[in-house]
Amino acid sequence: MALLKYLPQELIRKKRDGKTLTNSEIEFIVAGMTDMSFSDSQIAAFAMAVYLNGMSMDERVSLTLNMMNSGDVLSWGDLNLKGPVVDKHSTGGVGDKVSLMLAPIVAACGGYVPMISGRGLGHTGGTLDKLESIPGYNSVPDYDLFRKTVKDVGCAIIGQTSRLAPADQRFYSIRDITGTVESVSLITASILSKKLASGLDALVMDVKTGNGAFCASYEMAQDVAKSIATVATNAGVPTRCLITDMNQVLGTTVGNSVEILECIAFLTSPSSAEKRLLKITLDLAAHMLNISGISPTLESGFNKAKRALENGSAAEVFEKMVSTLGGPKDLISSPHKHFASTPLIKPIVAEKSGVISSMDVRDIGLSMVAIKAGRVKSTDLIDHSVGLSNFVQIGDAISKGDTIAMAHVNSTSDFEMLQNRISKSVIISEAANENPLTYSIL
Repeated sequence: MALLKYLPQELIRKKRDGKTLTNSEIEFIVAGMTDMSFSDSQIAAFAMAVYLNGMSMDERVSLTLNMMNSGDVLSWGDLNLKGPVVDKHSTGGVGDKVSLMLAPIVAACGGYVPMISGRGLGHTGGTLDKLESIPGYNSVPDYDLFRKTVKDVGCAIIGQTSRLAPADQRFYSIRDITGTVESVSLITASILSKKLASGLDALVMDVKTGNGAFCASYEMAQDVAKSIATVATNAGVPTRCLITDMNQVLGTTVGNSVEILECIAFLTSPSSAEKRLLKITLDLAAHMLNISGISPTLESGFNKAKRALENGSAAEVFEKMVSTLGGPKDLISSPHKHFASTPLIKPIVAEKSGVISSMDVRDIGLSMVAIKAGRVKSTDLIDHSVGLSNFVQIGDAISKGDTIAMAHVNSTSDFEMLQNRISKSVIISEAANENPLTYSIL
């Protein structure tokens, strides 16, 4: 039997004691995650050591690149694409459906967007779950279809395959059950190992902060944004991070089918889109077009994205992406016939008059998990049809008995639970202080 280059327990001890690991040592750890030579308990101990002691920027770059290289790394050069390969990633929130409109908008402007998205877990929704509410949509195509869709359509939103950053898949599943998710070093490596494996020329990050975000404090959001921007750029992919607000539901829907329907309405009738959702989508598009070199300035990028949305070309790209990946060809023209409706659709009403002043967005997300719009654990099945629509926004005036949101549910007991929780989560007072949409750009 060959001698081990290192002893796993000695590397765990080294990080436990706050010392810096070399690239060779990190490479050995990541190989152990991938080939199963490290046990789950050893990986958990390593995760806790990093959680408690952190990692230097050099260590973060090393961990990211080694996890990226633990599986396939996509290359687009042989396809002779006519523009740059660019992507966006959000740290997640409640009602955050931006990716679904953003990828087609950027594709309509000449970018190529191979977007690897995730499922929802905890109180936040997942882009993949929303797309899987579309009948026939293939969220895990083989690489040939994925690459063909990106080339022919301009964008493809799919899920992570077992061949892409497999070390991260195992590492995250262990972090998720050992209280070590909230580590800036490990968050950075987890996000970027998948994104960089997609063969990107440039990346834009949307780091959410607020009571509905993973980064509840602005300080944590800053740490995550700085870490991601620094590590990605050092790894050779120019990256820009926006820190944006998640202190209210983004858009007017929360769920899966209801969010797809809002996206279709957004793409086909942008003048009626919820204003914050419209602004953040076009802002992120402008940054993607600018950092990838398609547009020389943010202003020109914003205007280019706005034209692609308003002239219908982004909607055409979305419909073509859906049909190429197995979904219906008439989703844009006849959306409602493709989604099941719940047996009960009923308004959740305000219990007093005033102005919507704040929201407990996390609890709103958790109430969706309670009616099976989300998951408690990754193996849970979700109900794509349930959710909330017509959700109020901070600053809206409301009278007692007016609608806070429409509940799409399967039973009276689910509705009564939502009426109780949502009416308490949405705070009504005499005035509102609206938060900025974007706090800072790194």
